[in-house]
Amino acid sequence: MANNGQGEQNQPAKHQEVGHKSLLQSDALYQYILETSVYPREPEPMKELRELTAKHPWWVGNLMTTSADEGQFLNMLLKLINAKNTMEIGVYTGYSLLATALAIPDDGKILAMDINRENYELGLPVIEKAGVAHKIDFREGPALPVLDQMIEDGKYHGTFDFVFVDADKDNYINYHKRLIDLVKIGGVIGYDNTLWNGSVVAPPDAPLRKYVRYYRDFVIELNKALAADPRIEICMLPVGDGVTLCRRIS
Repeated sequence: MANNGQGEQNQPAKHQEVGHKSLLQSDALYQYILETSVYPREPEPMKELRELTAKHPWWVGNLMTTSADEGQFLNMLLKLINAKNTMEIGVYTGYSLLATALAIPDDGKILAMDINRENYELGLPVIEKAGVAHKIDFREGPALPVLDQMIEDGKYHGTFDFVFVDADKDNYINYHKRLIDLVKIGGVIGYDNTLWNGSVVAPPDAPLRKYVRYYRDFVIELNKALAADPRIEICMLPVGDGVTLCRRIS
């Protein structure tokens, strides 16, 4: 992330458009967090995968991947809750997946789902080199049919310690309807991008990228639904692009 904090004297630079990876208003402050706390402690495989992903030919490469500070946060969270059986919906090149795989015990498992195996395989050599590929059960294709089958089977109810969702925002509510049955009481579901580039509070005439504008209403609806769901406790954090943690209580 470039440090653009050299604007007007003594004035931290503001992001020029909605769509920056960090919600912090100061690039210099975000860079400080990365250089002081994140990068010095980032495991070498995660650094390698982050740098590899940054070279991805897709112009949205850096927007689609989990930010380094969020990767550090997820790694710490999983250790704090002693997660072992986890799920990830939306993998991309696997940065958050690697953060999870490094955090859970050697016999831990991650059910990982994404519609694009090619992106996953881009990061797979790094994951294999890190010695954690055996923890991952990757499934290519839409997640909803898999979740429906698991619910129908009956034996997966309340079996997951942690679920991380970073996929198609228009299906977040559909995922939640199913995941609430699959995560255990006391387990956690994390929804990424819940502040959606800050667009959730942007005025109607704000200059938003087309895809940001398209998904904004879905994100707003999800946030309302989570806040009103009595089965969970929630905490919305301004980490990365906003992540909402939901702890199932009933």
